[in-house]
Amino acid sequence: MNTRVKVGTKDEILKIKTLQKEIQQLKKLLLKKNLDAMVLDFYLEVATEDLGYKSVAELKKS
Repeated sequence: MNTRVKVGTKDEILKIKTLQKEIQQLKKLLLKKNLDAMVLDFYLEVATEDLGYKSVAELKKS
């Protein structure tokens, strides 16, 4: 039988909860940044087509 007992002070428990909240905030921020980058890439592709370039690389060169 596996039994795990965790003993911690109130300060340790508070710190763990604070760190868990910070991790969640960072995950949300990372997701938002990834979505922002995807949207920017999409806009760049649309602009490439609208301006008559063959590729995004060609647009970036000019």
